[in-house]
Amino acid sequence: MPAPASAAARRIYDLDRSRVFHSWSAQDQLDPLVITGAEGSHVIDGDGNRLLDFSSQLVYTNVGHQHPKVVDAIAKQAATLCTIAPQHANEARAHAADLITQIAPAGFNRVFFTNGGADAVEHAIRMARLYTGRYKTLSAYRGYHGATHQAINLTGDPRRWPSDYGSSGAVHFFGPFRYRSQFGSRTEEEESANALAHLRSLIEFEGPESFAAIILETVPGTAGIMVPPPGYLVGVRELCDQYGIVMILDEVMAGFGRTGKWLALEHFGVTPDLITFAKGVNSGYVPLGGVIVSDPIVARFADTPYPGGLTYSGHPLACAAAVATINVMRDEAVVENAERIGTEVLGPGLAELAERHQIIGEVRGLGVFWAVELVTDRDTKQPLAPYGGTSPAMRAIADRARTNGLLMFSNYNRFHLVPPCNVSPQDTKQALAILDDALCAV
Repeated sequence: MPAPASAAARRIYDLDRSRVFHSWSAQDQLDPLVITGAEGSHVIDGDGNRLLDFSSQLVYTNVGHQHPKVVDAIAKQAATLCTIAPQHANEARAHAADLITQIAPAGFNRVFFTNGGADAVEHAIRMARLYTGRYKTLSAYRGYHGATHQAINLTGDPRRWPSDYGSSGAVHFFGPFRYRSQFGSRTEEEESANALAHLRSLIEFEGPESFAAIILETVPGTAGIMVPPPGYLVGVRELCDQYGIVMILDEVMAGFGRTGKWLALEHFGVTPDLITFAKGVNSGYVPLGGVIVSDPIVARFADTPYPGGLTYSGHPLACAAAVATINVMRDEAVVENAERIGTEVLGPGLAELAERHQIIGEVRGLGVFWAVELVTDRDTKQPLAPYGGTSPAMRAIADRARTNGLLMFSNYNRFHLVPPCNVSPQDTKQALAILDDALCAV
């Protein structure tokens, strides 16, 4: 993309390039987009162009950008109590925890607050190890759980490789994904049964008594938005019960309305032992994450100190933003809107594009959480970009879409369409039209 034309935006761009060390990037190859404002489902670039944000940044602006009620709640909290240490009680933290437990399954009555999703995962694993007295953990290939030490070792994509020394106790397995099945499954039911048999076998060969926890994204996000087939998560729950393994569902990306339910686990009739969250809990306005802890694990620490904490655990500004976000989602039927957009507009629209564009191998998703998998050949399913990389064709599609006013979340050979949960039908249809044009160009 060309550098910004305006002098003010160019100054921002040059200062960023000379001073900021960016994540997940070769520093000399970066060409960041300058963003100077945002509103609702749009961001505004340095030259004043409005772009539909169908990335929700990193899939977290669930009530859109600059929602006035959330911004006002942060301002009021700042005027009252900007910060307080986590050992003290304060209204924002207590209220946020109460609202979060109200959307959790029965038997989840406490929240441990963190600064984001990765440290939520770290603490969930720590709780599971202390609860069980075991060490090893199970996690899926094609999964992502964060970039801190334990979380990156649990991650099942190439970002793990430079940091994995085989010393974290993480054992990986193949989760279900029928489009690229490791098991040769012909139906979703076969894929579920085969994936569960694979997991059982791995547990038995590794030693069931060695595993503290299994962690799964309820619906894997960054790795491809692969909705689990019927019966899979229930089957995992049964394996955990059989072998005394703590089941952790990672709802960091899929939770808080993203799939058209408050928590994605509601789609699958399963109750874990621990639930991690972040991102959409307050639309990312102030960093916040946490672990929703089931009653039996809470009881383990009733008279024994939990050996963990964070300086900013339950930060008042972040918690005030969470309270406002959850109330907005209830008052404005944001979760219901996400479900409706997925069922009536985004899902059918992407299916129609797949009928007309041979480059689309598959579309899949729930709510406002969709992936478009691009291939060079539908029969062989050859990806348009290699695993762990990108390609000129993927960059060309993304660039044309951005030029025409659409930001998408891109990963390898996929584009993820993940707009705010309160996106309008009109904006969704416009995004689909821009994607259609970009695919035609390639």
